[in-house]
Amino acid sequence: MKKNIYILASLLLVSGMAFAQKGNIKKANKLFEKRAYTEAAETYETKERSQEVLQNLADSYYYNTSLQKAIKTYRELFVEYGDSIDIEYHFRYAQALKGVKDYKEADKHLSKYYNKPINTFAFLEETDKTTPHVFNAEQIVNEGSSSDFGLSFYGDNKVAFASARNTENPSYSWNELPYLDLYSATLKNDTTLVDVKPFSDAINTDSHESNAVFTRDGSTMYFNRTNIIRKKTDDNRIAHIKIYKAERVDGVWINVTALPFTSDNYSTEHPTLSKDEKTLYFASDMPGTLGSFDIYKVAINDDGTFGEPENLGETINTKHREQFPFISDFNVLYFSSIGHQGYGGLDVFRSNMVNGSFDKPVNLGSSINSNLDDFAYVVKEKDNLGYLSSNRTGFDRLFSFVREVNPLTIYQVEGIVQDLNSKELLAGSLVTLFDESDTVIQDTIVADDAYYIFKIKPNQKYKVRGTRKTYIPQDVEFSTDSKGKVQHNIYLNLESFADAEERVKKDEVKDVVKVELDKIYFDFDKSNIREDAAVTLQVLVDLMKKYPSMEVEVSAHTDARGPDQYNLDLSKRRAASTLEYLVSQGIERNRLKSIGYGEMQPLNDCVKEGICEDDEYDINRRCEFTILN
Repeated sequence: MKKNIYILASLLLVSGMAFAQKGNIKKANKLFEKRAYTEAAETYETKERSQEVLQNLADSYYYNTSLQKAIKTYRELFVEYGDSIDIEYHFRYAQALKGVKDYKEADKHLSKYYNKPINTFAFLEETDKTTPHVFNAEQIVNEGSSSDFGLSFYGDNKVAFASARNTENPSYSWNELPYLDLYSATLKNDTTLVDVKPFSDAINTDSHESNAVFTRDGSTMYFNRTNIIRKKTDDNRIAHIKIYKAERVDGVWINVTALPFTSDNYSTEHPTLSKDEKTLYFASDMPGTLGSFDIYKVAINDDGTFGEPENLGETINTKHREQFPFISDFNVLYFSSIGHQGYGGLDVFRSNMVNGSFDKPVNLGSSINSNLDDFAYVVKEKDNLGYLSSNRTGFDRLFSFVREVNPLTIYQVEGIVQDLNSKELLAGSLVTLFDESDTVIQDTIVADDAYYIFKIKPNQKYKVRGTRKTYIPQDVEFSTDSKGKVQHNIYLNLESFADAEERVKKDEVKDVVKVELDKIYFDFDKSNIREDAAVTLQVLVDLMKKYPSMEVEVSAHTDARGPDQYNLDLSKRRAASTLEYLVSQGIERNRLKSIGYGEMQPLNDCVKEGICEDDEYDINRRCEFTILN
């Protein structure tokens, strides 16, 4: 009897333990679902190491950057349950391994994940040779806080940033730090934050606020704010993030409203403004996103409304996270990504806008990127200085940097200049190289072989322009790849105005090119433009607007009847009047030249009075339009 009672008690104990264990896993899963990773990991560690427990435990450590513990747990997971594990765990395990610079082991899992060979060591070696800049980064001194990020330019001498320094805020379950608030400060010597002040209660609430960006006049702010309410997404309940807009009136922030394309069902975050402040770039996991988070842009209309968000596409976005966009004054997109090949965690990349689209992103290299998360990069291109956030020290920290040209990156672009139609080499043409800010870097006059060559750098955007007298200028934009090469030599195929336009004719005798118009008539002894002359001149106006580089000489001629000086003065007045009319129609004055020749350049032998018929003299009374450039 006692034996049976003992067996029954043992069964009840085992059953109770199993029930308790199941309940605790449910509790741990709820913590994991809420992204309370620290507490979730503590709970999972006490449970039987099932596949579910190991997966969530490893992820909890990974998301909290406890990488050694994550690696140990992922390794145990793969040893015990290798073939049944979802492929995404290979990616996270590889990222954790990269975080401790175990690139050889990481490449094994990345090769399996991408189903192709991955060689991180070769990538790192190549990137350091080809990245356009080298950086000298220094941690910013910021007393009173252990976690700050997302520093942005704010006015002439101030900055704004997010900080977990307010210990009166509730603790965030993810990392058990206080909720984030936005602060302003002055940056002393680019290395020390002083006069740190929180933004008003209109901006800072009991939730997270971060990543502020400001219009140049300081009157408008866009920033992140996390929702108080959690919404169920797939298997998780998530407090999504929205982008808010605030207006500054009489020094006070008011009218704080969420942007119309935000939602309780997905996140929009990390706003940044284009130089002209007509486009807002941001990150989001909204429907249509390629991966975890993508970079988007949205038009800001003149009336303050917004267009439809547009995904930047597969060149920029991957199936993983792309976040923290920043558009520089040179229209270069900087962003952080864990999906493009990098050093580990989030790395900073750059992409040039070429012909309206962003080109293949380029990793900024080891002097700015670490094996952990590097993000929220902002830069003043002309000053070659900026700021970065990174958790390379264990917590989110702010860094300032200066950058210089990478001395390893000296390359070249070459080509020839030829006539588009005849393919004749155009010796004497001017070829000019511009950088991404439209600044002239070099120029050259090509010799008899029409050949040009310029030194360039890798991972940069350029433009070459070919110009020649009486030819239409040609611009070609291009970007260099990681080896500093362009896809092909750039041939500048210039087309003459005479080939492009029926009204443009070349005078082979005088070796000039003229715009042929119907005859312009003036009233007797007058120089004002008549209505019929205005109609004729509109043809020239349209042509010069079509070709903004075209420069024209307006010349007026008289016949031989009348005093020489009188005819010369009259022709000068008529040429000048014609020029002024063209200017009145929107043609820049510096593109025009007027000259009166009087009776000095007749087209026939009617060189004095009384020797020709009236219609023969009429041939010499004319205006001519010669293309100078």
